Amino acid sequence: MLSNTCKTAIKAVIYLASNQKASEKASIKQISEFIGASEHTVGKMLQTLVKQDIIKSSKGPLGGFYITPEQCIQPLKNIVEAIDGPQVFKECGLGLSKCSSTHPCPIHNDYKESRDILENLFSNKTITDLCISINLGEAYLFG
Repeated sequence: MLSNTCKTAIKAVIYLASNQKASEKASIKQISEFIGASEHTVGKMLQTLVKQDIIKSSKGPLGGFYITPEQCIQPLKNIVEAIDGPQVFKECGLGLSKCSSTHPCPIHNDYKESRDILENLFSNKTITDLCISINLGEAYLFG
């Protein structure tokens, strides 16, 4: 359901929120090394997140990417929609363009139920929520 780029974006944002002090900024290289993604992919994805005001960036020798406390309380759905678009929670499980409740694909009802549960999860979980379990050692971003 989520693209690999979207999963990478979520990991990058959680990395920024759980590992960076307010005065510190992370480089593309630091982020890509930690989450195990290519610098090219991470760089493009981070710029998209900056444009959508999900994270911040600053230029110069002390520049890099960071996230503000206000941005940390936004739902994960914002990241998903910035990268994959809002249609990700509406599309057909088999990729059919005309799938609907009146013209369903073979898995429409089951997939819709799962998709709705996932949309609810991403709407109600914030970046901070995920950082708590990482900072407590109950969850991990690597491995």
